[in-house]
Amino acid sequence: MRAWQIVSDGGVDALKLAEVASSAPGSGPGPGEVRVRMRANAINFRDLATIRDPVARKLPYPRLPNSDGAGDVVAVGAGVTAFKPGDRVASCFFQRWIDGPCSIEAMNSALGGAIDGVLAEEVNLSADGVVPIPAHLSYAEGATLPCAALTAWNAVVEVGRVKAGDTVLLLGTGGVSIFALQFARMMGARTIITSSSEEKLARARALGASVTINYAQKPDWENAVLEATGGKGVDLTVEVGGAGTLPRTIAATRVAGTIGLIGVLTGGQIDPATVMRKSIRLQGIYVGSRRMFLDMNRAISLHGLKPVIDKTFAFADARAAYHAMAAAGHFGKIVIEI
Repeated sequence: MRAWQIVSDGGVDALKLAEVASSAPGSGPGPGEVRVRMRANAINFRDLATIRDPVARKLPYPRLPNSDGAGDVVAVGAGVTAFKPGDRVASCFFQRWIDGPCSIEAMNSALGGAIDGVLAEEVNLSADGVVPIPAHLSYAEGATLPCAALTAWNAVVEVGRVKAGDTVLLLGTGGVSIFALQFARMMGARTIITSSSEEKLARARALGASVTINYAQKPDWENAVLEATGGKGVDLTVEVGGAGTLPRTIAATRVAGTIGLIGVLTGGQIDPATVMRKSIRLQGIYVGSRRMFLDMNRAISLHGLKPVIDKTFAFADARAAYHAMAAAGHFGKIVIEI
């Protein structure tokens, strides 16, 4: 079988497409595992960052990238009763985070980083590290769920506890922000979203965004958010920028509001005094548990939600998918079909 591997710190163009013997010892699922024929992967900024700088993450070579995949179970290991060959499943970002708070053990089971990822034709995964794909979704759509969708769900539902009538601020139109827009709308919330592209803002409005702000035209976009909320600020901000956008985010969030801190896309430093003065709850979010994933999938199935896929690439063109991620021109998700 074929698998993409990180073999050096040479970046995207140094990724290697390797032939791996599928009949080699240990290739079948071990006790408590399932073997999955991958049909699609979705990529995240985290995957790109890992490929660009594996040294900082102390990754051994070779390492398979990517956390997000979907496919068919082709074999089950001893003791597995929850799945059978033919079941359609998606990987869990963390192979050992079932429920409860995040832990060191969970973090040490992150696909495509701490352990091998899923950018291969077949992979072995823990039976506790996969979930069924909603029946109405394709493999490509199912592959978008493990990281971006679950992170957005965690921010909006678990941390933000968004209810009808709340206002949610979303930064940009990448995978997390677009899923958060869809989930917030599902909850009956008002949504405000930013972008530097009028075309992307129009697409966001078509998805139900209540207010759109072009931050290229309004660099002090936090003032536009305050104006749109009568000076009060939003109840929840899904912060994917990081330290560089956080001062504006704090200004745009109401007193005693919540900021779900997710991204590291921008540089800068955080001044904790501004968080304290407004009694803001600043919560770091690192994807989510399997229990959250199952809850999210029930909601997705009930509402017939369809993930937004911007571009799709062939397995042999995986490098081009990462270059597309680096170009940051996408709206929603980028997918590799296998």
